[in-house]
Amino acid sequence: MAKKKAANREPLVVGSKVKAFIGSNNMRMDGQLLEALNAKVYELLEAAIKRCQANGRSTVRPHDL
Repeated sequence: MAKKKAANREPLVVGSKVKAFIGSNNMRMDGQLLEALNAKVYELLEAAIKRCQANGRSTVRPHDL
């Protein structure tokens, strides 16, 4: 179910930037890395939003991460 949910989500990471960063460290990128990275970013942001709401705020701040 989580995999299907992730597939319907808009990418939040810039693939070319990720590829360039990995390449600058003399590494190659697997084709599924961006999907997995995007899922992690969504998880991180969802947790930050929940923390923000639990604290009665409507502005997500760096310490919510």
